[in-house]
Amino acid sequence: MYALSLLDKSPIPPGEGVVTALTNTVNLARRADELGYRRFWIAEHHGTTELASSAPEVLVSWILANTSRIRVGSGGVMLQHYSPYKVAEVFNLLSSLAPGRVDLGIGKTPGGLPKATAALQAYRAAKPEFEAQLSDLTAFLDNSVATVADEVLAFSGPRPPVAAERFLLGASPDSARLAAAQGWNFVFAGHLNGDPENLRLSLETFRKESGGKSAILALAAYASENPAHAAAQIAELKVFKVFLDNGQSVSLGRREQAEEFATQAGAKEYRIEERKLSVLHGTPESIHEELARLSKLHDIAEFILEPPALSPDERLASVELLARKPLSAAA
Repeated sequence: MYALSLLDKSPIPPGEGVVTALTNTVNLARRADELGYRRFWIAEHHGTTELASSAPEVLVSWILANTSRIRVGSGGVMLQHYSPYKVAEVFNLLSSLAPGRVDLGIGKTPGGLPKATAALQAYRAAKPEFEAQLSDLTAFLDNSVATVADEVLAFSGPRPPVAAERFLLGASPDSARLAAAQGWNFVFAGHLNGDPENLRLSLETFRKESGGKSAILALAAYASENPAHAAAQIAELKVFKVFLDNGQSVSLGRREQAEEFATQAGAKEYRIEERKLSVLHGTPESIHEELARLSKLHDIAEFILEPPALSPDERLASVELLARKPLSAAA
């Protein structure tokens, strides 16, 4: 049996603004709370006019205040931009405001275009290694000590009665290995990397190196009572992967964004591949058949589902349909 959770990016509907997008996210979280979903996570994206979720910790606090049961968290905080000390303070404070309901998900990618990344990191003397940042964050969350610039720092931030649950987001065996080594839970970003072999290797690596723990699998999913309607709704959803001459590759929602990323990165040469967005779609029954298959195949006890960036009504309807069976029987 498996539980269901949700991930939201606060998409801004065409012709609408940030206030509408954030209102839709809060309404979705309230409904997820009523329906019995386990978690509601907020993503972090910068420098875009299409997504409103630039500061997940702020939105997490508002959603916590507007729900009563569901766990709320980041999916995730892009740690490369921030001081681990500050992230520990923020999430310990959130956990003190809502004990037992806060999740801290950490991601490695920048979550934005190069100029936004540069602005976020403008006052840093040097960019630290992600593994070192995660190690320091773990120590601070444990109210322990960490070594920063060869100095041992003690953490004296707020100490919640129940600490935030910790998750590392990734899509590779290396990320799975790092999560296990640091004692963090692991979420495989299947909505970003759907390669079956990579999925298998990553999940097996985490299970082996964590002493048998099961990872969480994140997927994009859209349900409708009419399978033809579901197929039509996601047919035009695309992702544009830009490959730079320095070996870097990034997936963006529009071709113009991919071109802008290459320009801001200073790439002399690049290529863009248009790909169909991978969204698990169909009737609620067919989607749960596939979730059950994946659960059995990979020993998955929880899925985090991201509704695609359709209309607010379509997204809400899908969340309600998917909740019918699993939250009364599977979860």
